[in-house]
Amino acid sequence: MLKKIFRQIRKSNTDENFLHFTESVEVAVAKILSLAMIWVILVSVCDLLIFLGRTWLSDPQHLFKDSLFVIFGLFLNVLIALEILENITAYLKKHVIQVELVIVTSLIAVSRKIIILDLEKKTAADLMGLATAIFALSISYLIVRVTNRGND
Repeated sequence: MLKKIFRQIRKSNTDENFLHFTESVEVAVAKILSLAMIWVILVSVCDLLIFLGRTWLSDPQHLFKDSLFVIFGLFLNVLIALEILENITAYLKKHVIQVELVIVTSLIAVSRKIIILDLEKKTAADLMGLATAIFALSISYLIVRVTNRGND
């Protein structure tokens, strides 16, 4: 396989051939990442279901009393993985990275962090950092939305 790649690189003496080769590599990597992300999603859903089952079997009376934030975190992990998969598939369809999707995925990830946050263990600096991240991502999202609306 490496011989084939090196042969292809040697053949790509023109810029057009080389760009076609790099695009082929990008698509192959994106497909591999898609498959890996599908695996991560399936494992994450299984992890969530196992956790819910164990929690329910151990104490069905107080199913969500102590583990609610863990359950929220596991749900949001699945949502983040789905958003990443959507980013990859959008790239495969249009061959461009959609900044709006990346920002939304980042907002979900920061929101997950806040939802599962243990306030007793965090400092004011940690909270200020999360607030700054949310503010910056929100402003970025607003700018991208307004810009995209103007292009449509």
